[in-house]
Amino acid sequence: MIARDQKTNPSFYALLAVLVMMAVGPIALMLLTSLRLNVDIMSDGASLFFLPTLHNYEKVLCDVLWFSPQNVGRCDPTFARSLGNSLIVGLASTALTLVIGCMAAYALVRFRFMGRNVVSLTTLIMRMVPPAVLLVPVFGIWTYQFGLDGTLTGLVLVYVAMNLPFVIWILQSFIVQVPIQLEEAARMDGAGPLQVFFLVVLPVIRPGLAAAAIFTFRIAWNEFLLGNALTNRHTRTVPVTIVNSLTEYDIDWGVVMATGMLLAIPPIIFTFVASRQIITGMTAGAVKG
Repeated sequence: MIARDQKTNPSFYALLAVLVMMAVGPIALMLLTSLRLNVDIMSDGASLFFLPTLHNYEKVLCDVLWFSPQNVGRCDPTFARSLGNSLIVGLASTALTLVIGCMAAYALVRFRFMGRNVVSLTTLIMRMVPPAVLLVPVFGIWTYQFGLDGTLTGLVLVYVAMNLPFVIWILQSFIVQVPIQLEEAARMDGAGPLQVFFLVVLPVIRPGLAAAAIFTFRIAWNEFLLGNALTNRHTRTVPVTIVNSLTEYDIDWGVVMATGMLLAIPPIIFTFVASRQIITGMTAGAVKG
């Protein structure tokens, strides 16, 4: 019996093209706008054909470049400082969340104690609380009791508390799949509790750690509501800085779009590096035929 090739419906390709344009179109428009001068952006004769320039990127990064950009005027370190703040907050909150989360998840899975199931369920329920509900109480506690408002430390602690329930929940599913015989064999060889945890359990759940790291970093990198309330002009992150730069009197769209493009680079790099750990961990136990 000869199988006949089924022709794909043209509407499938049309739908695929529309989805690709919806996904790539805004990014392409942002990139093209970032390569234009503000005069060209606001002119009535703007078109797709223009002379690209890195002026906006030089203006954003003027404070950290190794050379002095030309025709930039007064160097405003606001955007470069916000990029550094976002990197510090994102990496620090991700590291702390993973350290605390993997230990808590291991304790919930391996140790037997009263109320263990209640604690596990409560962590997941806490993640369902919208950040807007926590905005007023967190702002009051951080400002009037601990004095952490306007500091990167306060913002990191908030993001750790916000992402920790989900990290605990997702890592529990990975730790459950770790054979208890591996830990027992390590203990018989003389390994202590910390050695069993760091040398046996963590390498096995590396895909889960990578997935949790991607989730945590992206949330901390893109979060705006709490960042806007708990930071000042010196500790603002990139999303907060971009929104605050939009005024009714003057908007430098070229600089805003250049900052948006720079904002998208670190999560892409972080996700690419972490996803390789996921693939490595999934194929580590594969057997060649």
